[in-house]
Amino acid sequence: MSNVPSQEGSQSSQAPDEQTAHTPTLAYLGPEGTFAEAALRIMAPDARGLPCVNIPAAMEAARSGEADGAVVPLENSLEGAITVTLDEFAWGEHLLITGELLMPVQFSLLAREGTELPHIKRVISHPAAITQCRNFLARELPDAVVIAAASTAGAAREVGEPGSPYDAAIADPIAAEHYGLIEVASNIGDRSDTVTRFVRVGKPGPLPEPTGADRTSMVAFLKDDHPGALLEMLSEFMVRGINLTRIESRPTGDGIGRYFFHFDCEGHIADARVGDALAGLHRICGELRFLGSYPRADAVAPQIKPGTTNEDFAEAARWLEGMRSGRI
Repeated sequence: MSNVPSQEGSQSSQAPDEQTAHTPTLAYLGPEGTFAEAALRIMAPDARGLPCVNIPAAMEAARSGEADGAVVPLENSLEGAITVTLDEFAWGEHLLITGELLMPVQFSLLAREGTELPHIKRVISHPAAITQCRNFLARELPDAVVIAAASTAGAAREVGEPGSPYDAAIADPIAAEHYGLIEVASNIGDRSDTVTRFVRVGKPGPLPEPTGADRTSMVAFLKDDHPGALLEMLSEFMVRGINLTRIESRPTGDGIGRYFFHFDCEGHIADARVGDALAGLHRICGELRFLGSYPRADAVAPQIKPGTTNEDFAEAARWLEGMRSGRI
């Protein structure tokens, strides 16, 4: 029998594969059981996860094509900006944000079966988690030695290994399932309302459509350092009635006092006022890196200042054209 199928048979056998939707692979800060993985499962429940050793590696996987994108933390309501993520956006090959998630963060103290709180003498976790649980540690484990790890899930994995020198880890409760641990104490964070903002990123491509409740992100580099340089940038937003939802300064590395700026603002680049502001920034900045326009996770719509609607901009353009043509 021939091993070469007929044309009809070939089409029939290939049709299911051709019709199967592509399952995206998204990189994240690993190993399994991190808050980043939990965020990925919420943002893209059908995606394959690709755990990476750190945030730059996750974003590089998106750039190289090893993954279709990445889910990375951008800021925390208690600790502030995740600076490594900000710097990757500024200095790495261009990536766009296509979505965001505001995820409540809860920490648990995880240990091996049979471990009780009084027996815990060595605790391991990510530095940010340690900081956010310092009241619990001071109150319940004042004599414990606390060791820093690369990630909360990595800490849990360390505790779960045979012969581990660590008694417990501070991590997301889902890490217990991955590494065979139990929760000795739950919800141990100093603040019960802590939230981390995660973003999904990918290579430049079509932008999400405007929803009326959007956010736009960018990185702006000064053309030169002079009095009022930051005010000039902020004025581009102010005169168009655009509210900034985040501003961060980061050092350029070119000497003390040299900074570039991350901005988040309300609205979509398709909105006339936002597009006009970005065009204004492009004129006065040494470099303006657009990081994307995407739906806000909190679905908060902006309050649009009179005179800054799309129709207001369109009417002003018609008026100007009339003036220039002599028709008015």
